[in-house]
Amino acid sequence: MIRRWSISLSALALALAGLTAQASAAQTTQPSTTTHPAATAAHHVATAVHPAGLPAGFNPGGEAHGSSSATSKAHAAHGAVSNATLDTPNWSGIVEYGASGSYTSVSDEWQQASLVCDTDSVQYVSFWVGLDGFNGSSVEQTGTLGVCDGTTPEYYAWYEMYPAAPVYYNETVEAGILYFGSVIFSGTDTYTLTLQGVDGTPWKQTTVVNEGGLANASAEVITEAPSSSSGVLPLADFQRAHYRVSYADGVYMGSAGGQSPTVLVIVDSAGTAEDSTAGPGPYGGFYNDWIQSS
Repeated sequence: MIRRWSISLSALALALAGLTAQASAAQTTQPSTTTHPAATAAHHVATAVHPAGLPAGFNPGGEAHGSSSATSKAHAAHGAVSNATLDTPNWSGIVEYGASGSYTSVSDEWQQASLVCDTDSVQYVSFWVGLDGFNGSSVEQTGTLGVCDGTTPEYYAWYEMYPAAPVYYNETVEAGILYFGSVIFSGTDTYTLTLQGVDGTPWKQTTVVNEGGLANASAEVITEAPSSSSGVLPLADFQRAHYRVSYADGVYMGSAGGQSPTVLVIVDSAGTAEDSTAGPGPYGGFYNDWIQSS
């Protein structure tokens, strides 16, 4: 049985402030507790932008496709295999899941992976943290998006209360820069979604959304092949995506937190892997490597 702890929002804030930029998927030492480097970043007004050229019904995030069968397989694997690995058409990374109301927060820090845009096809990849979507049809999430349309990659910051449409922040996203994301549910139908640019030119966007009736049944840190109204889109060629320290409910998503999250990888319709997931380490750090596009 996976153990869970309930903590106050003030305690969670302290935990989020203690994220380190030194943790890795293979780390074996306790992360430091220095103040998060983005803590003094300006809190900008949420100004939306509208990226040009995205296909109809485009979503940088959204639910895990085939989540019902994936959840069934994961339940069968849990208890017998630590860090069970599942294939999905659009999600890779790590996820913890349970009954409705099991999770109230998730957070991570990642270095924006650069894209290799050297083909004629348009390709996409998102990096995000969120609640729900693994075993349900809603997702509360925030992260970054990379687009290959030509030889020059473009990057965006966004949040989404899926199935509502995504909102793109008017912020600069750059390859190699650290970004921090968190989603917190207050217990009163209120979700606080925070996305921060940690280094380079720091910035911070915090969006508060009131929405009731959502499951709060999973917490995940995900690399995604985005979708449109026509289905899952080609996964962009990204250099290694490194997620540094993952928390769910203020607890490490790894053995140091007493957790054994399910590991996800993206596969195409023929079952061929499009990327790989290594980890998680004791503190929830892991990385994704691109293999191919569909």
